[in-house]
Amino acid sequence: MSEKMEINIFESELVPKHEILSEEEKAQLLKDFDIKLQQLPRIREDDPVAAALKAKKEDVIRVKRKSPVGGEYNYYRVVFGEIKK
Repeated sequence: MSEKMEINIFESELVPKHEILSEEEKAQLLKDFDIKLQQLPRIREDDPVAAALKAKKEDVIRVKRKSPVGGEYNYYRVVFGEIKK
């Protein structure tokens, strides 16, 4: 008998804060950097973090990373849909 274990990956100090941008925030990000959505680094829809956030294709996720040199900074990734097996 196998039980599925639920793990909250966001409780780990090794996983930085992730959040889905609103449509307004996404539009402002693309305008501020003068880029297209396809130019952002990608993350798969079935990635554990994207799945935990219930992110959908074309959502943009902001990752708040910490650096000992640069302090806190934002990194952005666009969700591109899961790979079919």
